[in-house]
Amino acid sequence: MRPIALQISALSKLAVLDLYRRKDLAVVFVLGGVILAPLLFFTPFGVSTASRYTNELALLLVWLFSAVIGLGVSARLFPPEFESRTIYPLLSKPVSRGTVLAGKYLGALAASLSALAVFYAAYGLLAGVRQGVWFPLIFWQALFLHAAFMVVVTALSLLGSLTLTASANLTMCGLLTVGMLVFGQRLPELATAQPVPGKWVLYAIHWIAPHLEFFDLRQRLVHEWPPIGWGVCVAVWLYALCYAAACLALASVVLRRKKF
Repeated sequence: MRPIALQISALSKLAVLDLYRRKDLAVVFVLGGVILAPLLFFTPFGVSTASRYTNELALLLVWLFSAVIGLGVSARLFPPEFESRTIYPLLSKPVSRGTVLAGKYLGALAASLSALAVFYAAYGLLAGVRQGVWFPLIFWQALFLHAAFMVVVTALSLLGSLTLTASANLTMCGLLTVGMLVFGQRLPELATAQPVPGKWVLYAIHWIAPHLEFFDLRQRLVHEWPPIGWGVCVAVWLYALCYAAACLALASVVLRRKKF
């Protein structure tokens, strides 16, 4: 068991180092800092209470950038390995395909979560300077559930990287992410208003697609609503872990069936 843990740890570190060598990840960090700072210090129309709307826009950008990072880094884990054929010497060593999959996933997840921590730290510090409220409980709950969102999105994109091209994977996962965040909660309502073929399609999406809207606490954080129960947070995290585990199980089956 210990050799497998060491192998997964080594592969995760390599994945994180490889991802941080890319310039596009650094560009996203810089762009996030450049955009967050003016938004949180700007007072719309000279009304101090209107700053909540700029905070909401800042959090929207945090969600956008984190989704781009999570989808991007995991979508490019395996396609370059297949194209450059560097996967062959890796699998020729006494490392199982499941270990490679776990190491790659944990590396991509670690890189995504580190970027998420930087974004939330910037938001929390600037919001504290502006509003005088430093890291309330709802802030930590929003970060906690947003991390669960990254767990699901990274696993979903990794599965797509083994079955689709990189561009198709990013397009499909991006549309699914945006669609579920916007319409996920309304799917049953929309399904009932459709004729029979469309109704069953929407119901299938409702039961199969990841309900990413579960992880969104932006409104509560921006408007300083009371925190939710920690039992709800744990239940949402369990949902995220189960969905990610299902994606990784399917990815493991696909990877084992690939012929190199």
